[in-house]
Amino acid sequence: MKKKASTRYKQLGAILFTLAITAAIVLLGERIRHFARYGYPGVFLVSLLSNATVVFPVPGLAVTFAMGGVLHPILVGLVAGVGEALGELTGYLAGYGGRAIVEDRRTYERVEEWVRHFGLLVIFILSVVPNPLFDLAGIAAGAFRFPLGRFLFSCWLGKTIKTVLVALVGAKFIPMLKLML
Repeated sequence: MKKKASTRYKQLGAILFTLAITAAIVLLGERIRHFARYGYPGVFLVSLLSNATVVFPVPGLAVTFAMGGVLHPILVGLVAGVGEALGELTGYLAGYGGRAIVEDRRTYERVEEWVRHFGLLVIFILSVVPNPLFDLAGIAAGAFRFPLGRFLFSCWLGKTIKTVLVALVGAKFIPMLKLML
C-alpha cells in the first residue's frame, strides 16, 4: 500500500510541477524574449523556457532565428537545441504524473499509439518539425515510462537539427533585412 501512495504522490508532484512551470512561463510572456540579449546563455534560457510549457505555445524559434543573424548560427542552433530538449522534460513529467492535462483525447490517443509502436522515431520526427503534437508525444513517452535518456537523446537530436536550420536561415535573412531598411 505504501508503494502505491508513494507513486501517486510522485505523479501528483510531477503534474503540479509541470502546471506551475507552464503557468509561470505563460504569465512572464514577453519578458522571456528579453533574455536573448544575453547571447548564447540567453538563447539557451529562452529555448528552455519556451519548450517547458505544455500545450501553450511560446515562441522560442523567433529568438533562435533572430540570434542566428547576430551570433554564430551553428552555435546558436546547438545551444537552442539543448535548451529545447531540456524544456521538453515538463511534458515527459506530465505524462509520468498522469495524462490529466490532455484535453483532445482522440489526438492524444493517436500520438500515444505512434509512440508506443515507433518510439524513438516518432519523438525524433515530431521534434524536428515545429508542431503542437510534440507535447503529446512527450506526455505519452512519460506515461509509458519510456527511458528518459533515450527520450532526451532523440528529442535533442531532432530539436538541434531544427534549431540549427532556423538559425542558419536567420543568418542569411537578417543581414538582407538590414540592407533593405
